[in-house]
Amino acid sequence: MSIEQLQPVTQQQANVYMPYTQANKRNFLPYAISLYQKSVLEGQRKIEGSENIPFVATWNVAALPSDLTRCRVQFDGNAELNYEVMMASFEFINYLIELMENYKRYRVTDFSQTFYRKLLKIDE
Repeated sequence: MSIEQLQPVTQQQANVYMPYTQANKRNFLPYAISLYQKSVLEGQRKIEGSENIPFVATWNVAALPSDLTRCRVQFDGNAELNYEVMMASFEFINYLIELMENYKRYRVTDFSQTFYRKLLKIDE
C-alpha cells in the first residue's frame, strides 16, 4: 500500500493524539494514524551519492498515545541489518507525520534523520 492510498481515520480517533501534535502538522495526523494502524511500511533510505537502501518497518499498535510502541526496521532484507527502538506511540506517530511530509516533498518513503538517530541510538 502506498501513502497516497491511505484513508484518514475519523476525527474522533485523531482527537486522541491532537494534544501531542504541533498545530502546523495536524492536517497529516488522520493519515499518520491510519498508517500507524497498518503496522507495516516499506520504504527506501535515501543515501547521498549512492542507491537508496530498501527497508521494511514493522511495529505494534498501542491503544493509548502514552503506551509504548516497539518499532523494528530491517534494511535490504538482511537479518544483520535489523534495528529496534521503543517509544511512546504519540512520538512514533509524529515520526510518521515527518515521513509523510518528506514523501509529499520528495516522493520517497523514508523516515527523518531524527528518527534514524533514535533508531541507531546515536544521541544516547
